[in-house]
Amino acid sequence: MNKNQISAIANERIVFLDYLRVVACFMVILVHSIEPFYLGGEGTFVATLSDARWVTLLDSALRCAVPLFVMTSSYLLIPVKGDGIEFLKRRAQRVAIPFIVWSLLYAIVPMWGSGGDVDIAGNLSRLSLNYMPQAGHLWFVYMLLGLYIIMPIISPWLEQVSKRGERWFIAIWLLSTAVPFLRLAASRNGAEEIWGEASWNEFGILYYTSGFIGYVVVAHYIRKYIDWSAKKTFAIALPMFVLGYIIVALPFYQQLGDDYPISGGIELAIAWERSWCFATTGVALTAIATFLMFKLIKQPCRIYPLFAELSRLSYGIYLMHIFVLVAVFDIVSQWGLATPLVMVITAALTFCISALLTRIIALLPKSKFLIG
Repeated sequence: MNKNQISAIANERIVFLDYLRVVACFMVILVHSIEPFYLGGEGTFVATLSDARWVTLLDSALRCAVPLFVMTSSYLLIPVKGDGIEFLKRRAQRVAIPFIVWSLLYAIVPMWGSGGDVDIAGNLSRLSLNYMPQAGHLWFVYMLLGLYIIMPIISPWLEQVSKRGERWFIAIWLLSTAVPFLRLAASRNGAEEIWGEASWNEFGILYYTSGFIGYVVVAHYIRKYIDWSAKKTFAIALPMFVLGYIIVALPFYQQLGDDYPISGGIELAIAWERSWCFATTGVALTAIATFLMFKLIKQPCRIYPLFAELSRLSYGIYLMHIFVLVAVFDIVSQWGLATPLVMVITAALTFCISALLTRIIALLPKSKFLIG
């Protein structure tokens, strides 16, 4: 493909978002390829100190992947133009219908190694309330659909609010990202709740300005107000990423200890992952920093058409990848490779196979109802 053809494709798209969406998709798959090295047995299992270090080193840098997905969508969609109901109908067709199809597939199709022993009736009953345990990655779609519902509501505010007003909201939201750590500090002083929370009220003072809504507003702010030079971007974004990474990684690693193997219930992993949660301070800083650096990409490279196509297929890749990853990990983990190689090779093979399968599905009639 010559330069003119590449430029023609790029002119119809926001180039850096395509690169970022593909990278974020791979990051998510790599996160799930790392999970077997600290999740297992009764819920939590780390075999060696080396595994603990690789999990901390790599996974801590990848936790921003989900917020990056939210920011790429928000950068394109916010503020919502036109009728909110029509916006939701389009989002339902693009996101909700494929999500329902794949939720059903995870409920009725045996996962690798299950021996075909699947409680289909029980699984289908569970789907009325939540995703399947073996399809835990689908939690993201529930959250994303919730953001789509709120986008038409906050769009009029975003169109009218001043730059200063939007900054104030982002500042308050960033404060809310510290709430999980503040709750931990409170528990050490004999309190279980903070700032208005109670056993009969989980809606504290920062509840309504917390969570993933902050990433929606940040993406809008970046699109509307930030057009920095590369020098200024790196001067701000690199220290922000390093600080965020330390806030993400250090608390996780400090909890692991020195006595291996480590095993315990899933509650242990939940406690470890407090600093990894997607709306916490460190993850927010790494996500914003990464987004700012990718925004510097203005021109497509020679392989941009491949990224543009993978970006278009990314939702389908995301939906199906657990089916592929389970099988791939079972194979790669038997090769006797070092831990980081198992992680990366599993993710790379899973991404490539899922992308190929999604591309084949895209050739089918009405494929948008399968892969978006």
